Amino acid sequence: MLARLMSTRVHAALDYTVGILLIASPWIFRFADETSAGTWIAVAAGVALLAASAMTDYEGGLLRRMIPMRTHLVADAALGLFLAVSPWLFGFADEGANAWVPFLAIGVGEISAAMMTDPLPGRHSARTRGMHVA
Repeated sequence: MLARLMSTRVHAALDYTVGILLIASPWIFRFADETSAGTWIAVAAGVALLAASAMTDYEGGLLRRMIPMRTHLVADAALGLFLAVSPWLFGFADEGANAWVPFLAIGVGEISAAMMTDPLPGRHSARTRGMHVA
């Protein structure tokens, strides 16, 4: 069994950071002019991640918290898989490493974060305060 080492609070901070990174990645990694598919995928994935994060029932939820944390983690893993394979799926892997490495790295990171995050919001913080969490 994989240890769930990351709290939902840390996961939330990563979600917003990665969402912004995805939106900016075509210009940070300079593939915006090389692949329109990669640009659109990165921006759309970043916007989707930010929107899902805002609606998730965890410390980072900003709007109506409609998405349970377990569902959010499954969606993160699916997004990570999609990002990791998208350069080959959409044919922009041959545009250079700057066009495919960010997708693969962020994708693997998303999958890893989903696997390592405790699915119960606030459990780590309650445990550190000495409270019992069922």
